[in-house]
Amino acid sequence: MKLIFTYRYLIAFCLGLLTVLGFAPFSLFFLAIFSLAALFWQWQQANDRRAAALLGFFFGFGLFGAGIGWLYIAQHDYGDMPFLLALLTTALFAAFLALFPALIGYTQARLRAPSWARLTLVMPALWVLLEWIRGLLFTGFPWLTLAYSQASASPLVGYAPIFGVYGVSLAVTISAGLLVLLWKMRWNTQGQAALVALLVLWSSAAALRNVDWTKPEGEPFKVALLQGNISQDLKFHKEKLVDTLETYRRLVLQTDARLIILPETALPLLRHDLPENYMNIFRKHARQNDGDILIGAFESDNELHYNSVFTLGTANSQNYRKNHLVPFGEFIPLRPVLGWIVNEVLQIPMSDLARGGERQPVLRIAGQRVAVQICYEDVFGEEVIRYLPEASLLVNVSNDAWYGKSHAAIQHNQIAQMRALETGRMMLRATNTGVTSIIRRDGSIQQMLPQHEEGVLTGQVQGYIGSTPYVRWGNAAMLIVLLIMLVLAKLAQHRPHPYSPFTRSTRVKE
Repeated sequence: MKLIFTYRYLIAFCLGLLTVLGFAPFSLFFLAIFSLAALFWQWQQANDRRAAALLGFFFGFGLFGAGIGWLYIAQHDYGDMPFLLALLTTALFAAFLALFPALIGYTQARLRAPSWARLTLVMPALWVLLEWIRGLLFTGFPWLTLAYSQASASPLVGYAPIFGVYGVSLAVTISAGLLVLLWKMRWNTQGQAALVALLVLWSSAAALRNVDWTKPEGEPFKVALLQGNISQDLKFHKEKLVDTLETYRRLVLQTDARLIILPETALPLLRHDLPENYMNIFRKHARQNDGDILIGAFESDNELHYNSVFTLGTANSQNYRKNHLVPFGEFIPLRPVLGWIVNEVLQIPMSDLARGGERQPVLRIAGQRVAVQICYEDVFGEEVIRYLPEASLLVNVSNDAWYGKSHAAIQHNQIAQMRALETGRMMLRATNTGVTSIIRRDGSIQQMLPQHEEGVLTGQVQGYIGSTPYVRWGNAAMLIVLLIMLVLAKLAQHRPHPYSPFTRSTRVKE
């Protein structure tokens, strides 16, 4: 018996690995649904709460171990952390994240609802609720939220403008539960009901993809997104500084776009240290184009340092300072206890920054109202919508060179696709080494530069006005839906469906 359960945990781990193929760059979105359905099946077969928790843990360890293994590259290759310590911290972080599906497994087993309710109400609602909590806890890490695997090819992203990323996750998890229900019941009444529910869920999502939640404002205009391809291990070296400044000067001057965007901290100097004649070249060129340039650089103010972007051109000079910072990469949590990690173990420049503030104005440049997110900030949809419906365009500037040639950058781009879907706005991404892209409001990629190559991505973009339901409701509507589902499951626990063949099924033992 012990050997059988060992194999079950190995299978759960492999299912977690398989789920990663649902995300970019593989984008086999259906695999995320099928692998989750297999986990739900395993939870149905688990003989106690401990076994269900372990199945969830091993699934999560496979998912996060493979899905965010690129953290090792940032710590070891560019942060100079010793090999074994970088490997250990990456594995421990994956294990911590795996505790979330472990908790789901334990909790669904504890709730003694009938099997049909656990599959279609309890497991889906708990999964999405824990994804939401993961996106908040310790400043949040919502990477590999199931919904991102669906962007943008899956019909299920039709729910994104209404319920946001967690609404799409709920559609994924309900689909997984219904597949298990269909498999268990084959073609009897319950199986037919599961099939009908699946068809309704997916056809409704497909129909919603045809709804125009926002409308164009003004005429399309030309943008240029610069990708300097500056190696991370050389970016802050003094001997590389002149080459970096010259690279971006050359790239800026070769385009006549009305809006030109440089990546995050493209110019590796404090803003007030940038040569004035260099800035005048940018300013003059932007005005010749009747537009503006958005530049990434660090800023200082009263001995505080900020990760910022600022503008030069026809509009008054404006700036945006990053507010949602990355723990250990941009600020030190619990500094008295953990400060030694950055000071003695990691070697990350500018790793103790200040927050820019939650209520910064949109940038009024190139005839648009631009909401900027710097790097990691576009992972948090509820923060992006703070600037809507005022903003007509979304811009993300990033430097994913920290993660080398891993899957991190393309996963990040897939996350940005979800932000476009949620808001009904185009998303422009200017990055140091990729992925630099123009994303349409339906989440599809209009244009994209090859990674790890210098280049300028030029294209026509459109500003939009209006609000999607998600912009108005945020995550509140989704949380209400989850609460209703759990209440219904609780009621079903006491009053099982009289016609369900699962009402007399074997319950999970105490």
